Amino acid sequence: MPSITKDFSIKAVAPIPYTLYYGTFIHTPTLNNLDISFNTLVGVSSDGVIDYIYKEYNPSDHEGESPIEFFQLRSSSSSKEIKFIDLSQDYTKFFFPGFIDTHIHASQFPNIGIGLDTPLLDWLNKYTFPLENRFCNDTADNGGNDASKKLEFAKQVYTRVIQRTLMNGTTCASYFTTIDPETTNYFAELLLVLGQRGFVGKVCMDCNDPYPKYQESLDDCVNSMTKIVDHLEEVNPVHESLVKPIITPRFAPVCSREMLTYLGNLSKEKKLPIQTHISENKSEIELVAKLFPDCESYSQVYNKYNLLNQSTILAHCIHLSPQECQLIADKKCSVSHCPTSNTFISSGEAPVRKYLYDYNINVSLGTDVSGGFDSSILHIIKHAILVSHHLSMKPGVESEATDCKLSLTEGLYMSTMGGAKAVGLQDQIGSFEKGKKFDCQLIDLTSSRVVSTDVFPWQVPSNIDTADAKYDKMIDLLGKWVFSGDDRNCVGVWCNGRQVVDKREAGDVKMNGMK
Repeated sequence: MPSITKDFSIKAVAPIPYTLYYGTFIHTPTLNNLDISFNTLVGVSSDGVIDYIYKEYNPSDHEGESPIEFFQLRSSSSSKEIKFIDLSQDYTKFFFPGFIDTHIHASQFPNIGIGLDTPLLDWLNKYTFPLENRFCNDTADNGGNDASKKLEFAKQVYTRVIQRTLMNGTTCASYFTTIDPETTNYFAELLLVLGQRGFVGKVCMDCNDPYPKYQESLDDCVNSMTKIVDHLEEVNPVHESLVKPIITPRFAPVCSREMLTYLGNLSKEKKLPIQTHISENKSEIELVAKLFPDCESYSQVYNKYNLLNQSTILAHCIHLSPQECQLIADKKCSVSHCPTSNTFISSGEAPVRKYLYDYNINVSLGTDVSGGFDSSILHIIKHAILVSHHLSMKPGVESEATDCKLSLTEGLYMSTMGGAKAVGLQDQIGSFEKGKKFDCQLIDLTSSRVVSTDVFPWQVPSNIDTADAKYDKMIDLLGKWVFSGDDRNCVGVWCNGRQVVDKREAGDVKMNGMK
């Protein structure tokens, strides 16, 4: 399969000048810390790294020095060209870290909104496997065995899902593709072209008896994984690792013991992260118990084959036993909470705060397209909070020691730093700190463009407010953004310091030089 990156520029490493940003910066560096910094200077190097932060800069406190003068006199940057972006006078515009989606099926994007109320196992056979099979050579559904037609089909779907998630503010995602290695490699290259950081998971499955047309042999899986690992090493830019392979057993019921053994060994040998599904549906759990009678729980299946470690992302985790929770905590795995999918397929309600506080498990957020009906992590924050409120109203729950209800701060944390920890990039992205990459989104609550957020003048922080009043008003604006906002509020997106989405020019969306 030809490489597309030989003909297109790689957006995430495009040359950029040193850039000094001046405005309101909001992030959640820890689970219960919502940090709001007004009038803050943030310097981003030509490598896309934050190397300067100065909070609460006011020219009147520095003999009228302009922000650029103040910066040049005090920073260690030797850059002669400095680009200056000033949004300090409008508190309805703020910078927030890029969202991190830790569970999304790129190949299922066309099926968003399809299959309401269909149970998980039926949903896979009716909707998911037929669609994913279209990415493979051995099907007539995509027009025959012509590789170019397969590639064109993949391009149509994969381009759209990357663009859509970027426009929603997602700068990093952990993706499932299909069992096909060529289109999986193509997807990785599209991530580079369009400018999104990503983990690329070729689905591994060799025991799909309910839908036998869509499975692979163990030998095919081994060959495919070798192709993908080698290809991603080749296409990543020098000194960067923007796209990474991730070991992806779909879930235990469709994997043989031999395949699980191979994948656990491959992860250890290549030091690769792992992602899979677990305890999403009660029928699924019963099936696992029948298929693996030697394992006392679903979690123990993965543990037996060395698939649980600090680099493992476990999607859903709705029906875990206390023993499984403790095992996952001991292994330092991360959970990807997928509330829209869990609701859409009627799988259940995950007790997220119990995981966070009773077991100290890191929890992130996933859209789980297409079981999830929305590709926006902003909306996942909202649904995560609402699902937790519904869980708190169930009989008997009020007697539990840990309150079920998630806070706004906790939701925002899971969407950024929780996600960064899940994908092993907590030292590189997820918050605004010196030494981290500038993966960021610009939020605008009152743009002249049609937006869904209604903000009144008295709700906006002003310079005559006390510090506490400004903070409280900003909290209220964040609530408006989370519960009534959408992708129209996300007017700019940066990945690796490069702006990859700009919705502010001439009212059009610009991505990678294309409209």
